[in-house]
Amino acid sequence: MVTVNIGMLHYVIDHIYGAFMHRTKISPPFFSRGWGGSKLELLERMIKDLFPEVEGQNWPPSLIQPIWRTVWETRSACLREGVFRTTCDEQLISALPPESHTARVAFLAPKHVPPQKMACVVHLAGTGDHSFDRRLHLGGPLLKENIATMVLESPFYGRRRPMLQHGAKLLCVSDLLLLGRTTIDETRSLLHWLDSEAGFGKMGVCGLSMGGVHAAMVGSLHPTPVATLPFLSPHSAVVAFCEGILRYGTAWEALREDLAVQKPAMTLEDVRERMRNVLSLTDVTRFPIPKNPNAVIFVAATDDGYIPKHSVLELQKAWPGSEVRWVTGGHVSSFLLHNDEFRRAIIDGLNRLEWKEPPF
Repeated sequence: MVTVNIGMLHYVIDHIYGAFMHRTKISPPFFSRGWGGSKLELLERMIKDLFPEVEGQNWPPSLIQPIWRTVWETRSACLREGVFRTTCDEQLISALPPESHTARVAFLAPKHVPPQKMACVVHLAGTGDHSFDRRLHLGGPLLKENIATMVLESPFYGRRRPMLQHGAKLLCVSDLLLLGRTTIDETRSLLHWLDSEAGFGKMGVCGLSMGGVHAAMVGSLHPTPVATLPFLSPHSAVVAFCEGILRYGTAWEALREDLAVQKPAMTLEDVRERMRNVLSLTDVTRFPIPKNPNAVIFVAATDDGYIPKHSVLELQKAWPGSEVRWVTGGHVSSFLLHNDEFRRAIIDGLNRLEWKEPPF
């Protein structure tokens, strides 16, 4: 009975937090400017093109050459920040807001260790994670394990946020797909840089919530085995925006009015069905199985008010050999309290990879 009550408390905390963040009028809701018009049509086509029919198609990605500056340095570690032009193709660049054209990364690595004897994990942003700080805090203790941390600033977030956007509340549905597609392209380019230019012996990709969905997509599409570590993540954005708490922070009436320009008889139920169809493009169960599914570790919460258990289990079922680890808590409490479990999953996922053969 006590366990049930504690679990219910975590679940209630998620809903209280969600009500405060998404039902109040502190900021506009998600998608207050509608679907995105022709941009949405472009994104729907381009996301379908992510699935290569031929092995090795769309690889290697664009090679990046970040411009680095040192933020701080000690005897044992160094934190640098780098910038590079987004690696998206010209069609996507034209759809991106100008503020998102330049990508920014933080790179925390141990010193005096050859890259071929180190691992590096790219950390992707969850909803509302506009800075590097939280992900650097997660990765910092891994330095003693010779694991470096690379943190990507998402398009539409941080310094890449469009001027008219308030916080994390994306203006159009197309922005959500554009954020995801751009994040995937840039992360694949970062992994390629870590492999071919920096020479790291092992690599991985992780993320919390939305970042975990993107991490799963990247791990799925990578041509060689990488540790893939989605934390507190659904199998699809449908779960978050059509079933979970974020549905209360979505501008359904604005979306209905946008559709009604072409189809005046549209109801809210029609709008929700249209949203499900669009966001089905983010269903990771449709993506290829990663090259080494044993190096895929999901960390999920027992009483998550945002992500139901069935969503996590659907992806595990689609990727035989992957592992789910459960932590006691809700979405918000686990996000704050279970960093050690996330770090353990990173270490274990990397340990399930073979070291890259050094060049002769």
